[in-house]
Amino acid sequence: MQIEPGKLLAQINSPADMKDLDAVQLVKLSEELRQYIVDVVSVYGGHFGASLGVVELTVALHHVFNTPEDQLVWDVGHQAYGHKILTGRRDQFHTNRFYKGLSGFPKRKESEYDAFGVGHSSTSISAALGMAEASRHKNEKDRQHIAVIGDGAMTGGMAFEAMNHAGVSNSNLLIILNDNCMSIDPNVGALRDYLTDITTSKTYNKMRDEVWNILGKISKFGPNAQEIGSKVESSVKSFLLKQSNLFESLNLRYFGPIDGHDVNHLTSVLKDLKDIPGPKILHCLTKKGKGYSLAEKDQTKWHAPGTFDKFTGEIYKKVYETPQPPKYQEVFGHTIVELAEKNDKIMGITPAMPSGSSMNIMMKTMPDRAYDVGIAEQHAVTFSAGLATQGLVPFCNIYSTFMQRAYDQVIHDVAIQNLNVVFCLDRAGFAGADGPTHHGNYDISYFRCIPNMVISAPMNEEELRNLMYTAQLPDQGPFSIRYPRGNGVMPDWKTPFEEIEVGKGRKLRDGNELAYLTLGHIGNYAAEACEKLEKEGLSVAHYDMRFVKPLDEEMLHEVFKNHKYVITVEDGCLQGGFGSAILEFMADHGYQSKVVRLGIPDAVIEHGTQMELHKECGFDPEGLYQSAKKLLSLEAV
Repeated sequence: MQIEPGKLLAQINSPADMKDLDAVQLVKLSEELRQYIVDVVSVYGGHFGASLGVVELTVALHHVFNTPEDQLVWDVGHQAYGHKILTGRRDQFHTNRFYKGLSGFPKRKESEYDAFGVGHSSTSISAALGMAEASRHKNEKDRQHIAVIGDGAMTGGMAFEAMNHAGVSNSNLLIILNDNCMSIDPNVGALRDYLTDITTSKTYNKMRDEVWNILGKISKFGPNAQEIGSKVESSVKSFLLKQSNLFESLNLRYFGPIDGHDVNHLTSVLKDLKDIPGPKILHCLTKKGKGYSLAEKDQTKWHAPGTFDKFTGEIYKKVYETPQPPKYQEVFGHTIVELAEKNDKIMGITPAMPSGSSMNIMMKTMPDRAYDVGIAEQHAVTFSAGLATQGLVPFCNIYSTFMQRAYDQVIHDVAIQNLNVVFCLDRAGFAGADGPTHHGNYDISYFRCIPNMVISAPMNEEELRNLMYTAQLPDQGPFSIRYPRGNGVMPDWKTPFEEIEVGKGRKLRDGNELAYLTLGHIGNYAAEACEKLEKEGLSVAHYDMRFVKPLDEEMLHEVFKNHKYVITVEDGCLQGGFGSAILEFMADHGYQSKVVRLGIPDAVIEHGTQMELHKECGFDPEGLYQSAKKLLSLEAV
């Protein structure tokens, strides 16, 4: 289905086409851009509210600045749809997030206008500052560097580290704070309250400039005139603003807050800021979902709603005639509440993903025992460690891709001290349309080398519940449970809890010609392949290992004594992963079986549906079947 842009937007093939637009045309372009995003996303899906909230800001930035010469960095990136449409990708925008189509996030190899590839939060200021320092080093004095960061991303510690550095850098850096009180879920913490309460005074800003310029020229104050001016300014600020300004305390010139939906005022302010040297921050007040009333009212629901009727707001959901399996995250959310009702030591922690991880279920039913700590994965892990030192059992739910950001804390604060923190790694393996920045490919490998760490993965909902139950029993130590995005396989999933012996797998099918060794949900693919092979008269065994660390060595001895051919299957990277652990066992014990490892290769795998990506890497059900057929054909030769 071809989506037609408005007449003005249809003429914009690059930011160069925007330079001569007048005030009326800028408003019109903003209206058409917003409508085009609504039209395309309603039909094809994708992130929604975030990009609607920055339409006017996006138009103003590309009108004022000379992109791509001027470097524009978007934080997280799901707010950059308008940016993509205005920078030559309008006619391809309908492929956004589809297999082999445009990325859902800015991506350097996709466009010269994407100055920095993003997907994780809080990186924009550091990246833009690095670019600004590089320009200073190369004596590129007129080049501008802009970081657009949301107030949710500003809660990440990396953003503060970057601002602390920027304040002493004297680099040509403009930070634009997109303040809408939202990331995916409502923002939390003191910074949210600060941004809600902060006020500015036009009188103060005018006085600051005048005092600074005058004192710099009056010789009787001597060379310390501007130093004296800074002290005067501090007193004036204290009187006029009634509070200390956090950003100015970091030596960032602060401007705002201003209306982020007034495109002409934004344009005027940005033109002025181009002429002010040094690091500075512009505080823009916006509304996530702006221009689509339903998205304004329920911003979490409309962050990425899927396809919908743009007129009625009906979000299209596939209707099934029979009960369907729940999402793994939902099983986690309900199960932790069940466990917490029985064990008052259980606590829930998530870094800014309560709805995505379903921790919001516990936050609603047990608000004093569940925490959203903001976009701060490092803090989430060490905060959990602190809870554990006092005998509590924290379930720290972090997407696998975001756990990478807290690796030191896992080692230093949890594993070395052998604390019972339960890491529930959602979105493990391929994350689908979000692409390589969100794929949870590496947690098996990077956790496997950590002492004291238990690494497990459930093949279905019952196994997830039992692993969670096991992890909260006494004296377990660090315990990792990884599970994928999406649905499980059991419509009747609410089964009684049973303890699983740590390090024990299970044999699901006997066979003597070949053995599949699988880890996690991907084992369901092997079960399909086994059924198909059995119909052809082939005898194939299937072992669900459940644990990568510790391995079930008793079961592995059985496997290698009885099977000449072994296929390992994992939804994770092959380097250092589950298959590697099996090869290490085989080598250590002198076995000579032929082993084929299926999983994610040493490459950046782009976005698409999970099944499309599994197929690309050869471990979809058909890929498993063909791998077995190929191995068994060796026997016939």
